[in-house]
Amino acid sequence: MAAPREPILLTPGPTPVPPPVRQVMAQPMIHHRTSEFQAILKEAGAGLKEVFKTSQDVYILTSSGTGAMEAAVVNILSPGDEVGVIQGGKFGERWVEICRAYGMQVYPLEIPWGKSLDLKKVKDWTQGVTSREFKAVFSTLCETSTGVTFDIRGIREAIGPKPLLVVDAISALGAEPFDMDGWRVDVAVSGSQKGLMLPPGLAFIAFSAKAQEAAAKSRLGKYYFDLKLAKEAWGQTDTPFTPAISLIIGLVESLKYIRSVGGVDKLIARNHAQAAGIRKSLTALGFEMYADPACASNSVIAAKVPAGVDGKDLLKRLRSQHGVIIAGGQGKETGKIIRIASMGAIGPQEIRAGFEALEKVLTEMGWKVGAEHAR
Repeated sequence: MAAPREPILLTPGPTPVPPPVRQVMAQPMIHHRTSEFQAILKEAGAGLKEVFKTSQDVYILTSSGTGAMEAAVVNILSPGDEVGVIQGGKFGERWVEICRAYGMQVYPLEIPWGKSLDLKKVKDWTQGVTSREFKAVFSTLCETSTGVTFDIRGIREAIGPKPLLVVDAISALGAEPFDMDGWRVDVAVSGSQKGLMLPPGLAFIAFSAKAQEAAAKSRLGKYYFDLKLAKEAWGQTDTPFTPAISLIIGLVESLKYIRSVGGVDKLIARNHAQAAGIRKSLTALGFEMYADPACASNSVIAAKVPAGVDGKDLLKRLRSQHGVIIAGGQGKETGKIIRIASMGAIGPQEIRAGFEALEKVLTEMGWKVGAEHAR
């Protein structure tokens, strides 16, 4: 009996897990309250600081990235605080939803999906005569739903030094340039299943000194995501609750891989080169890019489904007939766009196989693939 075919995963999360990472995660279980695991945890923490580009500790949570987003909100804010959210896609909307769930007064700055951020509008929104006294401003770095990146360094300049700047780097860490300390980000969150090449289940969060001061004054209720507990435990190279041991062992291996290719900047440059090839191939097949070129992400590439092609059926055929899995649109763009990742362990072989399948399926669906589509 033939072994089952391994799927070709080109989604912006989860992304493929490299074989060496899978192998170390399959090792026999160890106990987490041991010196053996402490050494693993210490190595993971040091590697995360390199990837976040921060001198601050990076806490490891056993949750999805959304758990880290919630942890950011509940640890720095108090009931009724005014906050701003840069909302240009589904994950900007998620910041709004979490903040409202905890009773914040939320003032979104709505950016049309796929469009660039106007930093002058950001400045007027936060520093203009009629602007609010924002305790924090929330943004995504890479808006996974639209394939757009936002200028975090520019946002910090636009909002001024007073508000806390909180950044969702879940689909960007290890995939897009990010410099927590250099860009004066106060809280950064991420997850395991994207640029860090792990299964879902780990989230990461780091606080600047200013955010730690805010956390000491926060009056929102919290328990599992109380980072005072995480900080206290981390001081003993420990975690307050049972961690995802195998995933953290895999994280150490993933961080070793990032170092082996020359560090996070080299990995990002490699993946960005692949993104350029993906855009070129999509254009040749007749797709139009969804994101404005000035703000287009190089970790997840979004493109409009050609007219007359059923976007949902396209994804279904790719998966069932060829084992190729790419992402569709979310929210109002469901069935209208596709999203292909270039991050992490995705390489030329997977991309080539994905596009061979995409061309076959488009042809079967009646789309005339050919040089007339190239621009």
